[in-house]
Amino acid sequence: MKPLDDQQQAARDWFESLRDRICAAFEGIEREAGSDASFDYIPWDRTEADGSPGGGGVRGQMNGTVFEKVGVNVSTVGGRLSPEFAVSIPGAEEDPSFFATGISLVAHMANPHVPAVHFNTRYLTTTRRWFGGGADLNPALPIAQDTDAFHARLRAACAAHDPTFYERFAKWAEEYFWLPHRQVARGVGGIFFDRLEDHFDAHFAFTCDVGEAFLDIFPAIVRRRMDTPFTDAELATLLEFRGRYVEFNLLYDRGTLFGLKTGGNIDAILMSLPPLARWA
Repeated sequence: MKPLDDQQQAARDWFESLRDRICAAFEGIEREAGSDASFDYIPWDRTEADGSPGGGGVRGQMNGTVFEKVGVNVSTVGGRLSPEFAVSIPGAEEDPSFFATGISLVAHMANPHVPAVHFNTRYLTTTRRWFGGGADLNPALPIAQDTDAFHARLRAACAAHDPTFYERFAKWAEEYFWLPHRQVARGVGGIFFDRLEDHFDAHFAFTCDVGEAFLDIFPAIVRRRMDTPFTDAELATLLEFRGRYVEFNLLYDRGTLFGLKTGGNIDAILMSLPPLARWA
């Protein structure tokens, strides 16, 4: 992989630092629950088709009392896209060289009253450069207070940068996190954005603020609900809801497709899948 330029290095450094802070916050919640669970970090290397180094990453995973399974991955990869895949990536049609760095997180919770969550932000370069990502809440048993708080925090992060961002990106999330074959949403939404090109400093600052918003609001929601009693019927609802999550990630998720098409680490790509799910 080619040496990183200043923008690529800055993005990589931010994603890695955010990973460390998120993992520390989640481990702190486990301590509050009386658990000594902690993240296991497994580095991996990517190799290009010709055998040359293609970057890599670190897969972090924790299985605890509150977080039944949570994965926080950071990857930084580069090389050349296959001709078949290059045509679908902006700026790679003529030159298939690419670079990508980002953080990806999925948390599946033990208590069905605590929502699952997905968060991802990334920076990609081909002959073009852009940021993308977002965050969305996925409760098996939706609670309006949590949904409203999650959206309000993301709305504030968007408003600090562009008054049109929240409405645009919340609508994009509604459209993206949708299961066409079931005609239902995967969760209660959030924001989704992609291809924020040019204006590196402004879009990098926005991407950082989305990360800060996630780190602020999700642990607060977890603490609010993690001690709520639940029934066997509610647990069954959780397991059936997770089935929808599996279906979306395997059928429609862009990150899953990109990771598999670029020779990513399979365990890291599929860490988003829950430990248990049920199809009635």
